[in-house]
Amino acid sequence: MSDLNDPRVFFAAERTLMAWNRTGLTLMAFGFVLERFGLFLHMLRQSESHAGRDLSFWIGVAFITLALVVMSFSIVQFRRVLRTLKPVEIPARYCTWAGMAMNLSVVTLGLALLAYLFSEL
Repeated sequence: MSDLNDPRVFFAAERTLMAWNRTGLTLMAFGFVLERFGLFLHMLRQSESHAGRDLSFWIGVAFITLALVVMSFSIVQFRRVLRTLKPVEIPARYCTWAGMAMNLSVVTLGLALLAYLFSEL
């Protein structure tokens, strides 16, 4: 339990949550670019037969999955920090769930992106 009685502790935890959100979005974008780069290379080869999913697809999916894990874990960590704070450390009428909702919505959209990538041939 924190003994600082300072709302800056809460705001620092919230900034950390948003930093992990940005990191996850960056990992997800990089994974998507890698996955699409494999498709681009396949088009450059101009081969008639589709040999299935290549290595860039699986590496891209791994980056997207890593992003989802990072953002999910950041929600868990933020909730743990919130439980240690005293009410005086959280500003009155401040919405503490907004950052977690943002991360959760990005995780949900990331799962939709993975479903889309796997549904495509």
